[in-house]
Order: sequence, then structure tokens, then C-alpha cells
Amino acid sequence: MTLSFFFDVVCPFAYIASQRVRALAVEADLKLEWVPILLGGVLRDVGSPQRPMDAMNASKAQLTILDAARQADLHGVELHYTEAHPRRSVEAMRVLAAANSAQRPALMDVLFRAYWVDDLDISDLDVLQRLCAPYGIDARAVNRDVKVRQQLFDNTTRAVSLGAFGVPWFQLGDRGWWGGDRIHLVRAALGLPPEVAQYSGQSSGKIVTFYHDFSSPFSYLASTQIERIAAETGAELERVPFLLGALFKSIGTPLIPIQTFPKARRDYQGTDLDDWSTWWQVPFQFSTNFPFRTVTALRVAIAEPKCTDAIYKAGWANDRDLSSPDVLRCVLDEAGFDGQALLEQTQDPAIKQQLFANTQRAQAAGACGAPTCVVDDTHVFWGQDRLGQVESALRGWQPPWPNHSLVVQ
Repeated sequence: MTLSFFFDVVCPFAYIASQRVRALAVEADLKLEWVPILLGGVLRDVGSPQRPMDAMNASKAQLTILDAARQADLHGVELHYTEAHPRRSVEAMRVLAAANSAQRPALMDVLFRAYWVDDLDISDLDVLQRLCAPYGIDARAVNRDVKVRQQLFDNTTRAVSLGAFGVPWFQLGDRGWWGGDRIHLVRAALGLPPEVAQYSGQSSGKIVTFYHDFSSPFSYLASTQIERIAAETGAELERVPFLLGALFKSIGTPLIPIQTFPKARRDYQGTDLDDWSTWWQVPFQFSTNFPFRTVTALRVAIAEPKCTDAIYKAGWANDRDLSSPDVLRCVLDEAGFDGQALLEQTQDPAIKQQLFANTQRAQAAGACGAPTCVVDDTHVFWGQDRLGQVESALRGWQPPWPNHSLVVQ
């Protein structure tokens, strides 16, 4: 069996994943195929912006950059974000396409390190020539070679044909996964046990604040785990319902982000949600009523926090329409609450004001979506796929702070 790893040295997440995937291949006793591609070519072919960070609001861009630093720190990978990022990588990727299969992994490491550790300009052919010399590769000649250029083009086309819309991309048979943060799903598909947690302690007086909105399937998935994580780590859990749509409007994000994604990413998101529900072992069905209007449901959760799980399950496991007050009343009654009384409380000015205040608080905390978790009012984690980082922070990990070059203005 072969695991194909599609990468471009311009991506820090591909760099971090490249340092981890070898051990996975050895453990699973499978062949690892290193496939150099052009990220820019993939983005062009699927219809994404050529510079994805430019399309992000400031909060999301900051968290994305910080996430690379965190992933590197957690996995012991040296990484220094360069102010010159993104640099042109086509010349380096042609060199890697020209390298034979025996040379490629070592040369890939050299080029990744040049970019992400030594801050070298790999688009400079003099720099590239020096880096490639020990491997007997003439960088200038390779970059003029029509066959090499075609090989890199073919690799990129192959990635897109498999469903890739970014890097790193893992392909195992007819299944593909995007992102180094999905290595655990690749492991599961191979029948390997989960990786051993690096942090096993309990927190001492830590607080995890969980900002959420019923409109998000990712918030639902996180809601099924956050209470367990808090209990197992000894942390105090604070749930904060907030209005995601109002946050999006305020920070300049489309109201329904998934509708702005290229088709390949939209298709992948459905599979990814199913993968995560299987991973967490919770029921999930993407709602036929999406998108929900959740103002009333969120006010209910403020009036009676204990009904939160019932509302989430109704919307994202049982396909109930949370936008409908009548449906919401039935859901609450079935869960043992007084649905009519709770719906009446949603008209209380104090509860309306609390939802408004919660939304402002989420934005002030640095949230760019839901769910967002904040540990001790300091470390912000966006997305249910960052619950592992949340748990590590609660168990004693000190997430790195960005240096000046990590800060997005």
C-alpha cells in the first residue's frame, strides 16, 4: 500500500506534516510517495485566491499564522515565520520534481529548512544552486528543462483530480485528507492507534471559555467533547452562546462562509464532518434546514444553559429545524424543559442584551468563527479540530506567543 504526500515548500503546515508523516509510514509499514506540486496551481485550478491570507479577516489571519507556530511547537518542529512569506517556490518545486525518488526526501528537508528555519530566498537561483549542489542537481538547468516543468504540472493536475484544494494532501487509495491536522484520521484509516498525548497533567484553576452558536455543525461537534475535556483536565468550563452571523458581519466575513468555498473544498467539508463525527463517536447529520436562524435558540441557552445539548442534538443529529419556534418548543418539552416558558423568556430585554454582550465579548476575545475556545482569557483556539490543543493547554502546555513577524496588522 502507498501513501502519497502532496506538498509545496511554501506551506508551513506541509513542512510540519512532512516531519511527522515518515514515522507514520514506518509504523504502518507502507510505501511513502513524496509528490511535489505547485500550491498556486492548485489554488488557481479550484478557484481559490492565489494568496489565501489576503482573503481572510485580521482575526482569522492572525490565528492561522499562530496555529502554525503552535503545531510546530507541539510536534517539536523548528519553525520561524518569515516576513517575506509567501515567497515564490516554483523554482524549488521544479528541482524537487527533477530529483529521483531516493534523493527527494532529503532534498525536500533541505528546502523546507531553508524556507522555514534559515529564512533563505529559495526563488534565488544562486541560493537554490548552492542548496542542490550536494545532490548533483543543476538548479538552473532543471528550471529550463521542459520535461521537468511538465512533470510538476502533471503532479499538480493529479492532486486536483484527487480532490485536493490545498496542501498538505494525503492520498491513500481512493481517500484523501487535507492538512497536517488530519494525520490522526489517516492513522485511523490505517488501523493504527491514536498518537500518545504529550501532556497528561491536570490544570490548576484554569478556565476554558467556550464560545458557540447552534448554527455551526463544528460547534455541535465541539459541544459533544468540551465538557468531557474540562472534567478530565480539572478545568472550569464557561459556555458563552453568541450570534455568529453578527460576528461575521462585524469582522467582514461572508454570512455563510461555506458558500464562498470552491466546490472541491465544499465537497471535502461534508466528508470531513463525517470523519470527525466518527472520530468522536457521536451521531451527526448535516441539517437539511441549514442555515439556521439561531437568535431564539441562543437566547434560550442563555436563559437555561442546561438545554444546550438537547438543542444541538436536535439540529445536528436529528435534523430538526432550529429556526422554528414551534420545533424548538417541542425539542425543549421532549428534553424535560418547559418549552413555552423558555420561549417567553427570550423576549426578556436582559436576555437580549446578554446575547448582544456575548457577541461583543467573542469578538473582543479574537474569535473569527464558532466554536472558539479561550484558555484563561489568554490563548484563543478556533475550531473543533483544535480541541486537542485546548486539552494540551489545560494539561500544562504553554502555547507559543507570536513574535513581531507573526502579527498581522
